[in-house]
Amino acid sequence: MFNRLQQKWKVNGLQVALILSTFAIGGSLTGYVGRKLMNLFDIGPEWLWIVVYILLVTLLWPLAVLVVSIPFGQFRFFIRYLKKMGRRMGIISRESGVGSRELGAVKRIAIFASGAGSNAQKIIDHFREKSQVEIALIVCNKPGAGVLEIAEKEGIPALLIEKERFFRGDAYIQVLKEKNIDLIVLAGFLWKIPVALIRAYPGKIVNIHPALLPKYGGKGMYGQFVHAAVIAAGEKESGITIHYVDEHYDHGDVIFQASCPVEVGDTVAVLAKRIHELEHKYFPVVVEELIMRMDK
Repeated sequence: MFNRLQQKWKVNGLQVALILSTFAIGGSLTGYVGRKLMNLFDIGPEWLWIVVYILLVTLLWPLAVLVVSIPFGQFRFFIRYLKKMGRRMGIISRESGVGSRELGAVKRIAIFASGAGSNAQKIIDHFREKSQVEIALIVCNKPGAGVLEIAEKEGIPALLIEKERFFRGDAYIQVLKEKNIDLIVLAGFLWKIPVALIRAYPGKIVNIHPALLPKYGGKGMYGQFVHAAVIAAGEKESGITIHYVDEHYDHGDVIFQASCPVEVGDTVAVLAKRIHELEHKYFPVVVEELIMRMDK
């Protein structure tokens, strides 16, 4: 159980112990204070006493765990945790402040992904403590994709899109506008972006490609196919390219590139691992730099 909680909360073993202690002590404190407060009032029927007590402890519990979390050093964790619970229960809306687009307003990112979502997770982790950026939506085109599990775990709304509406309908532009999305980040998204969406978000859609463009780009060049082509061509280096998205596959202006060697005897899996390390290291940082430029 300990290991599962570490993975779910993205914390170390000591933090799990401190968090569980905060839950336990906060719960006990809630019950104690709740009973003390109830004793101050003369509430007649037993059923009414129970109802009022439940409502009271429901209100007291968030405050109690926040107070207890301070000496345990877990205040930030519980702030995030309570916000996530509020969103899931519909108490806190992710749309609060919709329409506010003044300088310094929170920038909202939509991540498009088709697979396991390792890059999406790195981006979420990177912005977890940054109050001026919100991962507001996960968009996916594959039911059962791992990125949808990430969205559920992180309490981020997910949108499962279908091909007809994406390519021949409104491309979900209305949904993105309603969410006040500022930047679209493609993190392993395998569908070509329709022209309508590109025009709705000019210069606001970025993609990461697992090779040094303009080499090894274009239709069908993704994932293992890219790495296999690089190895087959005898290239001495490969890398990543982060670029703006235009009407053509892997064609928009380059924002950033980083390279790594292709060693003799490399397999597709070995090279893919090296490329993933570059993606995880640089993609979140470059996305943050793009967000910062949006206020200038």
